[in-house]
Amino acid sequence: MDTDPNLNGKRGLATHAVHAGQPPARPGGPVVAPIVRSSTFHWSGPGDGIDLLYSRYGNNPNQRSVAAKIAALEGTESALALASGMAAISMTLLATTRAGDHIVASRHLYGATHALLSHELPRRGITTTFVDPGDPTAWRAATTPATRVVLIELPTNPTLRVFDIGPARQAARSAGAILAADMTFATPVNIRAAEHGVDAVIHSATKYLGGHSDLIAGAVAGSAELIRAVTKVMKLYGGSIDPQAAWLLERGMRTLPARMERHNRTALALARWFMSIEGVRQVIHPGLTSHPDHECAARMLDGYGGMLSIVLDGGGEAADRFCNNLALAAAAPSLGGVETLVSQPRHTSHVDLSPAERNTLGIRDGFVRISVGLEDLEDLKADFSGAVAAALGAAV
Repeated sequence: MDTDPNLNGKRGLATHAVHAGQPPARPGGPVVAPIVRSSTFHWSGPGDGIDLLYSRYGNNPNQRSVAAKIAALEGTESALALASGMAAISMTLLATTRAGDHIVASRHLYGATHALLSHELPRRGITTTFVDPGDPTAWRAATTPATRVVLIELPTNPTLRVFDIGPARQAARSAGAILAADMTFATPVNIRAAEHGVDAVIHSATKYLGGHSDLIAGAVAGSAELIRAVTKVMKLYGGSIDPQAAWLLERGMRTLPARMERHNRTALALARWFMSIEGVRQVIHPGLTSHPDHECAARMLDGYGGMLSIVLDGGGEAADRFCNNLALAAAAPSLGGVETLVSQPRHTSHVDLSPAERNTLGIRDGFVRISVGLEDLEDLKADFSGAVAAALGAAV
């Protein structure tokens, strides 16, 4: 994508969010680039002096523009927008492995990613060893001569663990593998993962990057070589993003720094408030000093994120009542939107895991994940106070 040459790497994150990926201004040109719905473009051959443009190839003007903005925000050479977060992670893994290869992955992963590694990739001859990311020695111990990818998630979904990237990075380097990271919960506002040695920065752009619960998209950012490889696989599997979704994603990303600042602030305030609420057994948020990874989060992150989790007395039945008695927050299985969204991982993201597997990950019955939106803090407190009261069957 030809972008304004004045927008170099010295510009700030908020400036990149607004301007990166946009064509140079010209008199009479639109301030907001239009949606280009065409699936194909005039091209008679290499003599035309341009690449063959085809929307399935991910090089439609909207697709290229949003990819350039993602790369600018992450501080990487290149990026690619895809049809979903799972398209982003699956295309990345398929592009960097082949039959006989091996992956070392954190045990703390999004449920669908865990299923992809456990059940789908083995059908293609690609095996995975899952490790405890809290054990710094586990990463290198699990690598083999066949290891091609080391995979982490930060913060983790939904337990919000924040593990040091260093041991995973060192294991990847020693094995000659790439370090891939799902950074959906953090966003480039709270951490630019490439600066910590992550080779493939992956997002479910459905969440914070889009930010308005009105699109499905994914993204991967990294070196030009990596993105060419992922693009090649995307062309074969058909995971390109629709131009309209790309346009919506770019629109959402323009306000990402402003939104994340408020998400960060309100979520931390709510987490502190929940600590004093009767019937809430545990509050999980990296900004709390009680969080097991608070020191690591304070050191690595520029903000603690808009996610928090609580565990209610009364187990699953109390959690069901809590979700059924929300008036402002929406009980819905996603996150990162301007509205506050609440879900139970046992019913959604981790439904395919057994109760024992969920307990091992710290996802007990009664666990509720909260994606804190942009509403007024006092209104959210009032809503959650009533829902906790209903969950307990008594006044809070």
